[in-house]
Amino acid sequence: MLTTSIHEELSAFVAERDWAQFHTPENLAKSISIEAAELLELFQWAPDADEQQIQDELADVLTYAYLLAAKLGKTPDDIVRAKLAKTREKYPIEKSRGTSTKYDQL
Repeated sequence: MLTTSIHEELSAFVAERDWAQFHTPENLAKSISIEAAELLELFQWAPDADEQQIQDELADVLTYAYLLAAKLGKTPDDIVRAKLAKTREKYPIEKSRGTSTKYDQL
């Protein structure tokens, strides 16, 4: 959930460095994927990873996700709520409770 203070802090951080010029939707989407891969890499050879490293990589993923949402003129809350509404339709409780089966095979 993006609070106003986090949004303002991220915007100021980017503005101070004049990095907005590099933050196209394409670049931000690629950055999300790259940082998500770095997060996954922490678990490459073991089920446990250093919690601080997990937190740092997750922060990178979230930061780029927040920046992409802002670039699209959306809030993360609105995007997640819209997707959650679609997912509720795909996975009705009576069919999906307690199972990880994909929606098209319920």
